Amino acid sequence: MPDSNGQTTTPEHRADVAVIGGTGFYSFLQEPEEVVVSTPYGETSAPISLGTVAGRRVAFLPRHGAHHDFPPHAIPARANLWALRSLGVRQVLAPCAVGGLREEVAPGDVVVPDQLVDRTYRRVPSYVESGAVHLPFGDPYCPGLRRAALSAGPDLVDGGTMVVIEGPRFSTRAESRSYAAQGWTLINMTALPEAALARELGQCYASIALVTDMDAGAEEGSGVGQEEVFALFRANLERLTGLLAATIAALPDPSGCTCGSWLDGVEPTYEIPTPEAATDGAG
Repeated sequence: MPDSNGQTTTPEHRADVAVIGGTGFYSFLQEPEEVVVSTPYGETSAPISLGTVAGRRVAFLPRHGAHHDFPPHAIPARANLWALRSLGVRQVLAPCAVGGLREEVAPGDVVVPDQLVDRTYRRVPSYVESGAVHLPFGDPYCPGLRRAALSAGPDLVDGGTMVVIEGPRFSTRAESRSYAAQGWTLINMTALPEAALARELGQCYASIALVTDMDAGAEEGSGVGQEEVFALFRANLERLTGLLAATIAALPDPSGCTCGSWLDGVEPTYEIPTPEAATDGAG
């Protein structure tokens, strides 16, 4: 399909795997090719970069935009996931920065969470706008992707519940202590609706969460600040890049995974794109 500049994409503008990166994670691929994808949900956070990692075609999308353009509550998540699916992506890895809520984790830990709690309230959480399509989401993360991630290094933390808050402000101490009292271990602003939207499109999805700080209710002093979060994330970029590459090398075949097979026999009332309907133009 040609874009406004007369450019036309080709079958090479496809990918099996996507990495949706967070703060500071804007250069995962070396010498990538960029592609712009038109979606029914507006523009994506940024053009999508395509390259090869561990023999797999990988798409990279900076969650917040190329220059941190989008705060957590304004990320165009529906456009992002739809665009990746239109390129053929079936497996999505989502590295992110998180706060720690309990003593089970500490700054510098990398956690592969297994549960989510939604405390957002301004975001569009679904592609479903009519009809009865009810997403099974008891286990929000793909077990196959989680196993692959955990095999990528010896010191990853297996499991944990991540509460997703609206942002962009950090929690009060009372909120933080309340979340910890529920037994939740991590706090984040971006994992939802991203994970649910991926499941609605039949994609496997898993988070790889770097603990950058202890949340306000779990530490003494003035509470968490933006600079310490960004600084610790930057200091761990090389480590996270290595973990992602090892995870991609270990990814299982997504065929038959329940992340996609839940759609068998279901008639979704929203479009699930195919690569043939993919892109608006190559950059």
